[in-house]
Amino acid sequence: MRIATWNVNSLTVRLPQVLAWLQDNPMEALCLQELKQVDEKVPVDAFREAGYHIAFIGQKTYNGVAIISKAEPRDIQRNIPGFDDDQQRVIAVTLDSPRGDVRIICAYCPNGQAIGSDKYEYKLSWYRAFTAYVRGEMAKYPRLAVLGDYNIAPDDRDVHDPAKWEGSVLVSEAERSAFRMLLGLGLSDAFRLFEQEPKLFSWWDYRMMGFRRNAGLRIDHILLSDPLKAVCRACTIDKTPRRNEQPSDHTPVVATLDL
Repeated sequence: MRIATWNVNSLTVRLPQVLAWLQDNPMEALCLQELKQVDEKVPVDAFREAGYHIAFIGQKTYNGVAIISKAEPRDIQRNIPGFDDDQQRVIAVTLDSPRGDVRIICAYCPNGQAIGSDKYEYKLSWYRAFTAYVRGEMAKYPRLAVLGDYNIAPDDRDVHDPAKWEGSVLVSEAERSAFRMLLGLGLSDAFRLFEQEPKLFSWWDYRMMGFRRNAGLRIDHILLSDPLKAVCRACTIDKTPRRNEQPSDHTPVVATLDL
């Protein structure tokens, strides 16, 4: 079972790239963030023709998330129950596997804009609500994977130039503490289950030739519950789509599960 996360930064622009990538890299589940489409514009038929189901929640211009899956999704949950928020950031589905149900959560976590801003405080409150939600999901679904753009680089290994980023959003101690709170529920960062080369990132700024200089951050993550951690055989970052013409500023992260 291969699962992946990819912030596509507009599905309208990147749909051909997503379909081409899926053709070359078949996935049991692909979590997409930043659709930037209203529900009526989400290309359901295009994914159906490619052999996939899609569960989604869209939003004009901003946000929007989707889970593309081979199996028909069940028990679809949109957004965080009980958290008053008009931003469409979370979707969860249950998928069949030979070892039983697998719960997939796709999240587009807030950016935070700048430390001390209202958007930063929103990010921290959102993370508290999201952590409580994930805790409840773990109690119901032992095989749980939480994929998405977390907008947090967990430690300095995940930052191309830690000194340059010190004091900035995405790397602040409060944000990293929020990430550790998620891990503290009993989740593991799939990427760090394996020995990895240094300076591997999932996002590069469009400006200043960020990708060419490998001036990136690792902010897209796949977190696994213990039963999925035990069967995780690989976790990699596929930089190929970042070389496309008109690419997203993010690239896919892929985990392989022996189910």
